[in-house]
Parts: sequence; structure tokens; C-alpha cells
Amino acid sequence: PLLQNAELGKRAPRWIRDNEVTMCMKCKEPFNALTRRRHHCRACGHVVCWKCSDYKAHLEYDGNKLNKVCKDCYHVITGCTDSEEKKKKGILEIESAEVSGNSVICSFLQYMEKSKPWQKAWCVIPKQEALVLYMYGAPQDVKALATIPLLGYTVDDTPRSADLPHSFKLTQSKSVHSFAADNEELKQKWLKVIHLAVKGETPECQNELQVN
Repeated sequence: PLLQNAELGKRAPRWIRDNEVTMCMKCKEPFNALTRRRHHCRACGHVVCWKCSDYKAHLEYDGNKLNKVCKDCYHVITGCTDSEEKKKKGILEIESAEVSGNSVICSFLQYMEKSKPWQKAWCVIPKQEALVLYMYGAPQDVKALATIPLLGYTVDDTPRSADLPHSFKLTQSKSVHSFAADNEELKQKWLKVIHLAVKGETPECQNELQVN
């Protein structure tokens, strides 16, 4: 049985096993290659994503040591309110539909980071932040999985492999992001915007390069 609020931190919880869930038990974001590892809240035992586990509280059952806890348990145990929370609500919280509807360009692209497998991501460069690439799991998602500030990146548009002929990559010191479009026309549209963004410029013609 799940612990009642009054018992949080006083007794060790039953840990939900990683394989029992496919999404964060707090924000419901699905776990996938992009959203990193799963974490356990040491107070309630729930499996949460890194964003929802970014809290620490002193737990009685563990000799009052600081432990990683989820947002909800943090509020219950520490009595802190949501005003401090708002400061944490960062750049990733913009809804996809909101940015896609007012974007310089948006479409699905295949994405790969380091040696992880390729995965499909809904990519958006919003007009109000034309130098940042937002990546979502799907067009209606309420928060981005990742953002890439494009300024200063080097663009390499030589295809990585025969399997993905319309690919390109962005590199900056050690970080490398690889993308692949479904066709050459789409790749060129993205590159046109990205080539400007890496230099800190925005497209003159704010024509929607929306691609469905």
C-alpha cells in the first residue's frame, strides 16, 4: 500500500519497479532515449523522471539524511509552497502546440545523440526564440524533451550514412546533435534557418516553413 502523507519519510516505501511503468508517475512524460534515466523517490517509492526528482528532503527513516525525492513529497515533507517552484519551471515548459503555431519552422526529424539509437522528434524553432531548437516527443506534447541553443554551433550537412541520406549534424566542442529529414527539400529548409541561427541571425522573411 502507498504511504499516507503523514508517514512520508518516516517509513521506507515500497519501490515501484522500473519495468512496471513506461512514464514518469508525476508529470506522465514517457521514458525514452531522450528523457534519460528513471529515478526513484526515496519517500514514496514512485518512479519519476529526472526533472521530477530534482528535489531533496531529510528522511526520518534514513537517519534524517538528505535524499532524492519527488516534487510532491518535497512539498509534503518540507512544507514549501509552489512559489519557489515557479522559479524552477523553466524553458522546457512551453507547450508544443503553442510554439508550433508560431514557429519559423517545425516538422518531425529523426534525432540522434552520441551513440544512442535514432528516434523521431517533433522539432520546432519558435519565432519568439528563433535561435533555439525545441524538441518534443509529439506535436501536442505539453513540454519539450530538450532544447538546443543554436548560436555558435557548426553545421555539417554531409550525410552520415546511406540509410539516412538527408541527415546533418550540429557540433559545438563536445556536444554533437545529429538530425535526419525525410527528404532533401525538408533538410534544406531546416538548414536555411539553422545556418542563420548559428550566426545569431533570424530569417528575414518570417514565412512559415511549417511542414506537415
